[in-house]
Amino acid sequence: MDLSFSEEQLLIKESVEKFIEKDYDFDARNKLLEVEERFSRNNWKSFAELGWLGVALPEEFGGFDGGPVETMLVMEAFGSGMVLEPYISSVVLSGSIINLGGSAAQKKALLPPLIEGDLLLATAFTEKEPTYAPATVNVKAEKQSDNYIINGEKAVVLDAPSADKLIVSARTAGEATDPSGISLLLVDVNAPGITLTPYNTMDGARAANITFTNVQVSASDLIGEAGDGYETLSRAIELTTAALCAHAVGMMQSAYQATLDYIKTREQFGVPIGKFQVLQHRLVDMYMALEQARSMVYMVSIDVASSDALTRQKAVSGAKAYVGKCARLIAQDSVQIHGGVGMTEELNVGHYFRNLTLFCNALGSTDYHLKRYAELTK
Repeated sequence: MDLSFSEEQLLIKESVEKFIEKDYDFDARNKLLEVEERFSRNNWKSFAELGWLGVALPEEFGGFDGGPVETMLVMEAFGSGMVLEPYISSVVLSGSIINLGGSAAQKKALLPPLIEGDLLLATAFTEKEPTYAPATVNVKAEKQSDNYIINGEKAVVLDAPSADKLIVSARTAGEATDPSGISLLLVDVNAPGITLTPYNTMDGARAANITFTNVQVSASDLIGEAGDGYETLSRAIELTTAALCAHAVGMMQSAYQATLDYIKTREQFGVPIGKFQVLQHRLVDMYMALEQARSMVYMVSIDVASSDALTRQKAVSGAKAYVGKCARLIAQDSVQIHGGVGMTEELNVGHYFRNLTLFCNALGSTDYHLKRYAELTK
C-alpha cells in the first residue's frame, strides 16, 4: 500500500500547517474565545480563499475533488492549533450530507456558497438520549400537502448558533429506534417555530439545544427520499468520525511536543527532569501511542472511502476505539508530567487535555466503538 502523498496533497498539508504556525498560535486562539461566536469570520473567509473548505467536495461546484485523505491533512493541522472555526460541523458533516444525498438542485444551490465561505451549515441529529444513538429519532416531520411540519427537540447541535441553515433528522415513519423512516430536511435557522438555546462547550466551541414547534418546510427541502435519510447520515458520520480521529492526532502531536519541550527545560535537583529515566520511558510510551494512532488515521482515511459498508464500519469503529485509547494516554500523561501547571488556563496542555477527553466521547465513546467493532467482526 502506497502511503505517500501527492504533490497537491503536500501543498494542502504545508499551507494549513503554515497558517497554524503563523496566524493561529495559542494566544490568537485564546482571543477568539472572548468573542461571542468563538471563531473568526475573517479566518473562515481565508479558509475559503485557500481552498480548504472544498478539499473533499466536487470540482464542478468549486471544490478540489479530493476525499477523506485530503480532509485528514486539513484536520490534523487544525487539531494542532485546536482550531475553533466550524469546519467539522459545517464542511465535513453537513457538506458530506449535501454531497452524498442532495439533489442536483440542492448541490448547485448549497455547495458553492459553502465552499466560498458564504454559507454555514449545522446538522441536528442528536437527541436527549443517555447514549450515542443516531438511529433514535423522536423529532417528527409530518407530511401536509407539499410541506413537512417538524416538532420535537434536538440536543447538542454543534455550531448551531452561528449556522445559516440546519440539516435536521426527523422521523417520517417507523418507530423511535428504527433506522428506516428517518428523513433529512433542510431548515432555515430563523424559520418560525425554531427556538435555540445556545451555550459554550468545554472545548471552546458553541452548541445549542433546538426546539421545533410546528416548523414548516417545503417538500423540496427534503434531502434524498423520504424515510431513507439514515443511510446518508450514517455515511456522513463515518467520514466525520475519520476526520475527528485526524483532528485528535494533531492535538496529540502538539501535546506530546509540549511535554517533550517541558522535560528538557524543567529542572529538579539541578538537572532537567528529562534526565530521569522514568520520564524518558513515559515519553517513549507517548510517542509510540502517537505514531500508532497516526497509522490508524491513515488506514481509516483510506478505508472510509470504500464502497463496502462493512469495510467502512469496521475501519471507523476500530480507528475511533484505538485512537481514543491513545488520546487518553497522551492527554493524561502530558498533564501529569507538567504537574499542577498543566491544568492552568495559561498553558496549552490543559486545553489539549480537555479537547482530547471530549474527543473520546464524540460520535460514540471508545467503549461504544470497541463493542461495535467486536460485533462487526463476529
